[in-house]
Amino acid sequence: MRINIPNQITLGRLVLALVFFGLLSVFRVNDLYTWFLLKIAFWVFLIAVVSDILDGYLARTLKQVTVFGRIVDPVVDKVIVCGAFVFFTSEQFFDYQAGNVTGVQPWMVVLILVRELLVSALRGHSESVGRDFAANWVGKVKMFVQSATAAVILGQLAWFPLSAGMIRFRDACIYVTVIVTALSIVSYVRRSASFLAMSAPRREPGAGPPTGQTP
Repeated sequence: MRINIPNQITLGRLVLALVFFGLLSVFRVNDLYTWFLLKIAFWVFLIAVVSDILDGYLARTLKQVTVFGRIVDPVVDKVIVCGAFVFFTSEQFFDYQAGNVTGVQPWMVVLILVRELLVSALRGHSESVGRDFAANWVGKVKMFVQSATAAVILGQLAWFPLSAGMIRFRDACIYVTVIVTALSIVSYVRRSASFLAMSAPRREPGAGPPTGQTP
């Protein structure tokens, strides 16, 4: 199978994601010799997320939208962003005295993961019954805000680790991300409520509980 240019970019983004995670895996906040890795990780992350715009543009312009791209491209987006936030709560960013230096709390990552899992489940169900469930503007804003916030966190730590002003700006970005992610969940649930109700299996009077459920 010949892989077109947009799909090559998508696969390249996946490789960049693996490089990015490798850099963060080696980094240790208490090891000054590894701090330079954050600067490299910042640029790798930025290239990976910005190239997503080029990927989509070329796919539409060259009329090379494929099933492979429709499936893999959003998966790569989720891998890069969710992986970044998971790493931000890991031991790599835990200082013995200051605690976690990224400002990201575990419950925030749980919210982000819940959103992605829920939307993926809704999209899978929607498309299985022949309904389009493309990302709406809320989802696109969410992706932009999450990516920008991850970049701000990396940049703040790499170049302004002791700047109080940058730390406040970083924390503000994190809470904006939390709010936008929560609003995105509400938006997609409301959007899917109608077809979920319509596609719910009808039960005959006196019938037992649906398969897989207990009374």
